[in-house]
Amino acid sequence: MLKLDILVLPVHPDDAELGCAGTILKHIKLGHKVGVVDLTRGELGTRGTAEIRDKEAAKAAEILGLTVRDNLAIPDGFFTNTQEYQLKVIAAIRKYQPEIVITNAYHDRHPDHGRANELVEASSFLSGLRRIETFEDGKLQEPWRPGQVLHFIQDRYIKPDIIVDVTEFWDKKIESIYAYGSQFHNPDYNEDEPQTYISSPDFIEQINGRGREYGKSINAKYGEGFTSRKILGVDNLLDLR
Repeated sequence: MLKLDILVLPVHPDDAELGCAGTILKHIKLGHKVGVVDLTRGELGTRGTAEIRDKEAAKAAEILGLTVRDNLAIPDGFFTNTQEYQLKVIAAIRKYQPEIVITNAYHDRHPDHGRANELVEASSFLSGLRRIETFEDGKLQEPWRPGQVLHFIQDRYIKPDIIVDVTEFWDKKIESIYAYGSQFHNPDYNEDEPQTYISSPDFIEQINGRGREYGKSINAKYGEGFTSRKILGVDNLLDLR
């Protein structure tokens, strides 16, 4: 069994890079095992194809140094928080037994983000119920419930519950985003493809601006913000900044 410390469960390939790549890089440097399991292949995206995005996700995984990257191939755009898809997410959580799950924002410009949040939140709880049976390679999986489920913040501003200082890792985060050459500003990409909201060079500047905004809140240059549906606690007040 490959146990992870942190499992990121984003709906689209590139969501993890945009939302929490700095946090991923930081915790890998601290010696933790981090993996990403994308829910969909992003096949409804205006630019590129599912096959192209598979390759881009693999490239980004190398940049980040992930322990594992997988894809549940849930239908992009048309999934709902149903038993069928919950069981897929539960199986992934039980496979990797993470202490922390990170997923999409609980509401956002893209409707998939909020629906993915609900799906992962529900599945994270249900994964701890032993009467729900899931299997891997024909073997019954053990129940597992992560201790925390966090949500990164995406297009719409949401006041974070916590902010992680990712200043040291910001340049590498941006490099991982640019691994998705079909999605973001890339003069070498097919010029016949339609331009989109995220393919504009201004979009990356917005990512930088959000990072600076959250960083300023904790006296750092760059930060990544997260929300939680449960109250978070600390053992030592002196760890706060």
